[in-house]
Amino acid sequence: MTASYLPEIFVPLVGLFFPTITMASIFLYIESSESEIQ
Repeated sequence: MTASYLPEIFVPLVGLFFPTITMASIFLYIESSESEIQ
């Protein structure tokens, strides 16, 4: 019964936190690669 609250934690974590980190990483990667090209 101790794991019954885990889905309530992982849903916002995976649904909000992970995409935010992914988008930020892609954005920073694109910005750094564009600055190297110029």
